[in-house]
Amino acid sequence: MLAGKRIVLGVGGGIAAYKAVEVSRRLVDAGAHVVPVMTAAAEHFIGRTTLSALASEPVRMDLWEGPDPIPHTRLGQTADLICVAPATARIISAFAHGYSHDLLTNILIATRAPVVVCPAMHTEMWEHPAVVDNMTLLRSRGVHVVGPGVGRLAGGDLGAGRLADPEHIVAAVDAVLGSGDLAGLRFVVTAGGTREPIDAVRVIANRSSGQQGHAIASEAARRGADVTLITTASLPADGVAHRIDVETAAQMEGALNEHAPSADVVVMSAAVADFRPVDPANYKLKKDAGPPAIMLEATPDLLAQLGRQRRPGQVLVGFAAETDDLLANARGKLERKQVDMIVANDVAAPGVGFSHPTNAVTIVTAASEREVPLASKADIATAVVDEIARLRSTVRQAEARRVDPIQSDTAP
Repeated sequence: MLAGKRIVLGVGGGIAAYKAVEVSRRLVDAGAHVVPVMTAAAEHFIGRTTLSALASEPVRMDLWEGPDPIPHTRLGQTADLICVAPATARIISAFAHGYSHDLLTNILIATRAPVVVCPAMHTEMWEHPAVVDNMTLLRSRGVHVVGPGVGRLAGGDLGAGRLADPEHIVAAVDAVLGSGDLAGLRFVVTAGGTREPIDAVRVIANRSSGQQGHAIASEAARRGADVTLITTASLPADGVAHRIDVETAAQMEGALNEHAPSADVVVMSAAVADFRPVDPANYKLKKDAGPPAIMLEATPDLLAQLGRQRRPGQVLVGFAAETDDLLANARGKLERKQVDMIVANDVAAPGVGFSHPTNAVTIVTAASEREVPLASKADIATAVVDEIARLRSTVRQAEARRVDPIQSDTAP
């Protein structure tokens, strides 16, 4: 999808600017015409000669240099897409608030082409409320975001804020310009752990962070799916078209009842509470009265409900967080809940499961088992969505055989 596309590659002044050289090379190798634009700060990290040699044109840096009197307007109008990698906190702020102080920010404001922003900065900066608000504002305007990963940062720190790998950035650009392998499909993804109230302050909860579910939602959206995310987690969800924030199992059930019937794929990655207090107090219980007697009742089994009610052709995916007998428990859940796929993980293993930036899973279907070793949750999401795409293709073929058995039996 990149052949013949004109892409403005903006490079901000962060240590991750060196990765922009590889992004440029990959885009050019895919057939794109890459116009590199560096900020003045970027030149502290990479030389313009390096990027000029691997792009399709020499680097641009200044509004006033060269024969074109209005380079920002021309570049903005002629671009098929603008990709900013790395996007620093300064670039993100300027773009969000229309502060056109250099060539790159002028181009961003003077274009109607799709924009892909790839943030990179230290964890403290990425999590600062000002940056969070600016990212929310850009997403609300339709800007595509390739979120940063977790790993080693400048100075040896570890945390969120590492620029996405060049292959992921190029894949995101390709998905925005092309249809993507999941174009036209409707996904519903649940994420996070539900919280069931005991009183006005206290809840029964679990340790699910929602990171894996959000990563799956973002991956499906990146590949062209129309995604509805039903979540309890206050995390970003890049590219997701519809987000529904819930807290309890009942609220999640209501959102699923509304959106799951029309979905082509439902991914139940949320950790839904098995029990809830029968009669939660609408005020704070005082400890002076002693420990309260809390009567519990079972919550609805949302995954089993979906398994019983789903329409023909819908793909249903469940999750199983286990501490022992991983495969046996996953296969049992696959059959009992009448689902197509179970993503199981051993949450007692190092670096796996709740609150970790990494995960390791076994993807179980009726016909196969696939182990995905320890990796970032973004990489796990890619593996899960890959398997969903294959499963979706199998389901469609089976549906075609049921509709026209003679044709399918005689087809080559």
